[in-house]
Amino acid sequence: MNAHSGAKNLGSAPAITMQAWSVLLASTLAFLVCFVVWMMFGVLGVQLREDLNLNSTEFGLLTSTPVLTGALMRLPLGAWTDRFGGRIVMTVLLAVCAIPVYIVSYATALWQFLLIGLFLGCVGASFAVGTPYVARFFPPKRRGFAMGFFGAGTCGAAVNLFVTPSLQAAYGWRFVPRVYAVALLVTALIFWFASARDPGAGKTQGSLLDSFKVLRNPHVWRLCQYYSITFGGFTALSLWIPQYLKAEYGMSLVMASAFAAGFSLPGSVLRAVGGGLADRFGAHSVTWWGLWVAWICLFLLSYPSTDFVVHTINGTMTLHIEVTLIAFVLLTFVLGAVFAFGMASTFKYVADDFADNMGVVTGIVGLAGGMGGFLLPILFGVLLDFFKIRSTCFMFLYGIVWVSLILIYLSEVKRTPVTG
Repeated sequence: MNAHSGAKNLGSAPAITMQAWSVLLASTLAFLVCFVVWMMFGVLGVQLREDLNLNSTEFGLLTSTPVLTGALMRLPLGAWTDRFGGRIVMTVLLAVCAIPVYIVSYATALWQFLLIGLFLGCVGASFAVGTPYVARFFPPKRRGFAMGFFGAGTCGAAVNLFVTPSLQAAYGWRFVPRVYAVALLVTALIFWFASARDPGAGKTQGSLLDSFKVLRNPHVWRLCQYYSITFGGFTALSLWIPQYLKAEYGMSLVMASAFAAGFSLPGSVLRAVGGGLADRFGAHSVTWWGLWVAWICLFLLSYPSTDFVVHTINGTMTLHIEVTLIAFVLLTFVLGAVFAFGMASTFKYVADDFADNMGVVTGIVGLAGGMGGFLLPILFGVLLDFFKIRSTCFMFLYGIVWVSLILIYLSEVKRTPVTG
């Protein structure tokens, strides 16, 4: 199938086995728990910012450090999944990462949180394990849906926004990582017994180095670009929005986290819908039009609270412009939805064009998205410290999406008409 394909007549899809459904549900649960843990510093960090007297740049570094290793480990874990199978790799990952998560409860200084965060961040690489693993249990015409459904495990970001502040308020922040460490171990047991042997394990030919030759394909790097803004932007804003709402609208942490779920929840659960749309209309169309909607939302969110003084014939008139809380929630809801569609459509590309190297390609594309999630909160903090305008985070994302649309137009749209 060509990467630029439009609408397809799917015909009658083969029946999906019970084993495939079991693998999909177990893998999605594992990814959801991993994502809760991966994002927990986005909530804990708000209290730690006060306790450790951190500036905006240090706060961005604290929340994004786990994202760094979650990004870097996606490539090797994707390659190991192709060779050893998703069942073994995912189980080991869940069990091993419970150790640094538990140790977080003993940290007292910023450098300790950053160091431990590098190790616990490996849970974020679970995406590169589960995506090729679940795809192998589904027929090609249903893989977009399967990978989108698995990707809906990113709703762990929303679960984190509800559960973490409640646990923190009731028992203190040190209780939270201890609970999550136990949750990882329990999930490892559930996953092992509910999953099945990976049918693609060990089928990769040649050495481990040979499996990376696919990275010479320029299309792989275009997919990295798409995912760095959709997943990277989603991850960064999931970490950033709670403290944004607390500072901009004067909310409590619990309330800010609940409202932030208006962005994280659709950006997670709608990935399955995005995968279905990519199956129906083609990955290219879903990616292209989704980024246009994101561009509009980010333009509106970028506008800071402003007062205009207009000189009229009858004197001066003052106009006040701001993004109200209701408008903010609605815009971020739509933004989360189109980011979800973009994340799902990107991996529809992968399944269609790199079926024999899904682990490696998933790893490098996931790495690009994770690096976006790591760098963006730091840049948000730097921009806020320098310009003193909170909406600079949305201004920056607006510029990135604009550049992405130009690049997609030059590389794909100009050569191939967009359908749908």
